[in-house]
Amino acid sequence: MAERQQWYRRWGAVVVAAGVVAGVGLGSSGCSGNGAAAQGVSAEESVAVVQRAAEELVEARSSKARTSMEMATGGTRVTIRGEGVYDFRRQTGQLKVLLPQDPAGASTQRPITELLAPGALFMKNRGAGVPADKWVRVETRSLSDGNLVTGGATDPFAAAEVLRGARSATYVGETEVAGTPVRHYRGTADLGAAAEGASAGNKEALAAAAKGFATARVPFDVYLDGQGRIRKVRHRFSFVNGQQPGSVAVASTTLLYDFGAPVDVRLPDDEDIYAGKIAEG
Repeated sequence: MAERQQWYRRWGAVVVAAGVVAGVGLGSSGCSGNGAAAQGVSAEESVAVVQRAAEELVEARSSKARTSMEMATGGTRVTIRGEGVYDFRRQTGQLKVLLPQDPAGASTQRPITELLAPGALFMKNRGAGVPADKWVRVETRSLSDGNLVTGGATDPFAAAEVLRGARSATYVGETEVAGTPVRHYRGTADLGAAAEGASAGNKEALAAAAKGFATARVPFDVYLDGQGRIRKVRHRFSFVNGQQPGSVAVASTTLLYDFGAPVDVRLPDDEDIYAGKIAEG
């Protein structure tokens, strides 16, 4: 038990406020880029298309989502996966987040239920002394990563709004994501610029991330369908972990599908939110 707690405490610094281990990765799907087609799309056109991706999701109203976050440091790799639904107009969603097994091979931890809302993250089954019937509420603007990493899953709309800060983009070519034809773009976004163009619900959180990460530059790969909607987006963040020397690289991937899916998210009442101190580890 002591060894297990030590392992989780090591990674707990990644998510100081929420206490959720961070790090995800959906396997990247291969892209058979069409070089001839790619040559016909200018960098300016590519940047403009990528920057509009968040608006196209608002037009789509909602979708189902799968998330993955992957972090490797000191010879240890941590992967967290999530699945749920998201309403892009209300900027609310619900995810079931699965923490990884510990090094001793213990069974997968109970899923953490996460409710996403503008400016806030709610978690249930948080553990570490939190009653089973209570939610933990975290103000995302108070997090140094703007909840791009803390919850173990990047908020799907925040992931899209990072692309508003695209400063360079290249059209790689055509491929498929889960059987859907898509256009693959690769580039770099600036979190400060993304915050300036973001919606009210994400503006402060992205501004905090721009200051809190090791660098405000975020390399990305995004796959857009024929309507300009994100089918898959992968970001690579770099942040400073107080318990590890230097910066830590995190790859966060979000898959969106089944657009228009019903979303019914009810945020917790005040009496259902845990007001006590959250234990570390």
